[in-house]
Amino acid sequence: MTSDEPAERTVADERSLSPMRRTIASRLQESYQEAVHVTVSRAVSAESMLAAADTELGGDGEPVEPSVVDVLVCALSETLAEHPAFNATFEDGTHRVYEEHNLGVAVDIDDGLVTPVLEDVGSKSLATITAERRRLTERVQTGQYSMSTFQGGTFTVSNLGPLGVDSFTPVINPPEVAILGVNRIREAVVPDENSEHSVGTEKRLTLDLSFDHRVVDGADAARFLGTLAKHLGDAEQYVE
Repeated sequence: MTSDEPAERTVADERSLSPMRRTIASRLQESYQEAVHVTVSRAVSAESMLAAADTELGGDGEPVEPSVVDVLVCALSETLAEHPAFNATFEDGTHRVYEEHNLGVAVDIDDGLVTPVLEDVGSKSLATITAERRRLTERVQTGQYSMSTFQGGTFTVSNLGPLGVDSFTPVINPPEVAILGVNRIREAVVPDENSEHSVGTEKRLTLDLSFDHRVVDGADAARFLGTLAKHLGDAEQYVE
């Protein structure tokens, strides 16, 4: 015999959202209610990017060691220069394309994922980007920031690779037009360029590009990832 009474539940914990978490929740809801999300993915070679990251660069002060994200930011800036429709916002029916590449690079803190903005990366060297991103990340992680730290972005990068993620669907940061998801680097079997019947291995990375289909199309996104793959394949240029 079954009971019509609902199953009992024991509340283990109950908490209100922090002001930061409420802001994040509101913006995510806004993004899904307004933007038409579509995500395309592409696996790219990570060999040149890893080689570029395995260097020590002379900056304005002490030498710095770039991360793969710093190298990716350089390649992404070049890609945005060739595909400016993605370096943009969409508000009040207007697609605004910007000259500066102000990249929000997601940082995980206790209250959630936030996106401090690296300003005008297109005008900066890999060494400068590395030093500035490191300082910006430390400020956010230690709570030394204001809301202006997260404003003025034109494109966002979210890296879940360090957490072992192979693929995900990043949510567009409104009112921006697109966001790039970065996954973990894996060893992959690939055809051997020197032999028609042989295979080799290569470090590869899957990139997930979410975009607002009201503004750009799937073919535009595919070409964007193709250009990014090309620049990442020659990433060692950024250490010169």
